[in-house]
Amino acid sequence: MFDFMTWNGQVPGPMIRVRQGDTITLTVRSAASNTRPHSVDMHAVFGTGGGSSATLMPPGGSRREFFKCMYPGAFIYHCAVPNMDEHISRGMFGMIVVEPEDGLPPVDREFYLGQHELYTKEPFGSTGLLQFDYSSMEHEDPNFVLFNGTVGAFTGASALKAKVGETIRVFMVSGGPNLTSSFHPIGNVWKNCWPQGALANAPLHYVQTQSVPPGSCFVGEMELPVPETIKLVDHALTRVARKGLLAEIAVEGQANPGAYRAIS
Repeated sequence: MFDFMTWNGQVPGPMIRVRQGDTITLTVRSAASNTRPHSVDMHAVFGTGGGSSATLMPPGGSRREFFKCMYPGAFIYHCAVPNMDEHISRGMFGMIVVEPEDGLPPVDREFYLGQHELYTKEPFGSTGLLQFDYSSMEHEDPNFVLFNGTVGAFTGASALKAKVGETIRVFMVSGGPNLTSSFHPIGNVWKNCWPQGALANAPLHYVQTQSVPPGSCFVGEMELPVPETIKLVDHALTRVARKGLLAEIAVEGQANPGAYRAIS
């Protein structure tokens, strides 16, 4: 167990999805039971601190801001108080997707992941309530690296689902606060991908592994020609083997021996 800090009770925070040119009035509220101030820095916002100055609120407070979505892309939002590294590590980050004016091409399924680190006094695998460790954060040495605040998120019976012949899109936000992800789908490639979530740019094609620095996003698409279990990982593989970072996509459907088969 761990005391997370969250937007709307989830890690990462809710995906906000709009189109270029849309205008947004955002209201944020902090529960009276909170003990610390919070704010929101949106990388999709022109304005001081990405809006963090206007949204700084005490426990029990609320703030509103208006902004126009001037440029397309997938952008992180995160808490931006002085202890922002701790707040982001504890879960206060998410994604705002500003689609181009004509939208994104249709796909069959979409998935939303957030990678972040947890810095705890207790080692990986410990039970009970874990305590935050500022020293290990200062040394950028986490005991946990996670998708969506969970060890082995979306694995086994909780794996994400898809079918042979479909095209899927993955949105990934890297909260950090410190580590760069080498994002890779074991058993597939990114047929189309937009590094930095830069949807105004032409996508890269057939990319095996893409760096996603903290404070940025990634959008990638895969085709699914065969039934398999795709493992979404950070290819700094100690984070997978020993720190909890893994998500799976279970692809069901008819075998395609012309594309892949075991021989013996």
